[in-house]
Amino acid sequence: MAYTTIKKPSDYFNTVLYTGTGATQSITGVGFQPDFIWGKGRTLAGYNHGVVDIVRGTGKNIYTNLADAEETYSTGVTSFDSDGFSVGSGNVFNNGSNTYVAWNWLANNTSGSSNTVGDINSTVSVNTTSGFSIVSYTGTGSTATVGHSLGVAPKMYIVKRRDAGGASWCVYHASVGNTGALFLNSDAATSVSSSYWNNTSPTANVFTVGGTNQAVNASGGTYIAYCFADVKGFSKFGSYVGNGNADGTFVYTGFKPAFVLIKNTTSGELWEMFDNKRIGYNPKNNRIYANEGNAEDTSAERLDLLSNGFKIRTTGSHVNEAASTIIYMAFAEEPLVGDNPATAR
Repeated sequence: MAYTTIKKPSDYFNTVLYTGTGATQSITGVGFQPDFIWGKGRTLAGYNHGVVDIVRGTGKNIYTNLADAEETYSTGVTSFDSDGFSVGSGNVFNNGSNTYVAWNWLANNTSGSSNTVGDINSTVSVNTTSGFSIVSYTGTGSTATVGHSLGVAPKMYIVKRRDAGGASWCVYHASVGNTGALFLNSDAATSVSSSYWNNTSPTANVFTVGGTNQAVNASGGTYIAYCFADVKGFSKFGSYVGNGNADGTFVYTGFKPAFVLIKNTTSGELWEMFDNKRIGYNPKNNRIYANEGNAEDTSAERLDLLSNGFKIRTTGSHVNEAASTIIYMAFAEEPLVGDNPATAR
């Protein structure tokens, strides 16, 4: 059984929904001061995903659906607040004709501290309880290690170059391994090359970046990395094999999911995002595409969020192509076993 030291997962990860006003407003109900905010307009097409974190600071947007450099965006997230965040009038987080979703993670509510364990010095804001760290570093152009401060090997990390456009979001996932990467801004299948991670798996202290890939380690390039570790009953990073059947695979996580991100690694398929707030009941869990600016897709049944995992309910190739390896990241609404055990949906 999946016992956990995290009794209340929403103290570390939570999703909030809100309506844009086109004027400054404060978004509450997160339950903590978030350090990593990933927001998306739901209603209208053509609106980028906005990502803000406490290490880079407010007014610094990067977009998961684009390979663009970091943008100074003073009318985006303007402050990290005790129960949420405040936004300006900018369209990415607060268009008056749009509804929004924001996924929020807790690090340690600071802009980070120095980590000198790796070949490259980094600045890290970390929460070892929930297995999450935000890592800032400057590239060297030579294969190097970077400290992440988790104390355990991360199962997934997402790296983005900040200072120059044209660099994809590079994703390491343990189920893919150290010989290749996926790209958060693209539907491409796994790209196999030692230039990403130097064919080296992360350790409890560092992850490795290759020396010939400007997306992870250009000389003088500035980078941000979001690192995640498995925490029993709270977070899980794994894979399953699609069966191409509407009675799809059941994936055991050991908790009732609050959030699931899914990507087919074998074929060129979209990244699909689900959570327990956008409808949030079975079988109609709506999807957002992490690599697209599309509006929320409400057109089809995709998966059930269950008390101990999730069950695929479609033949769609994004999440259930036959014989394809499909990765996921998931965070808990409730643990399966604990003071407040999960119940069926």
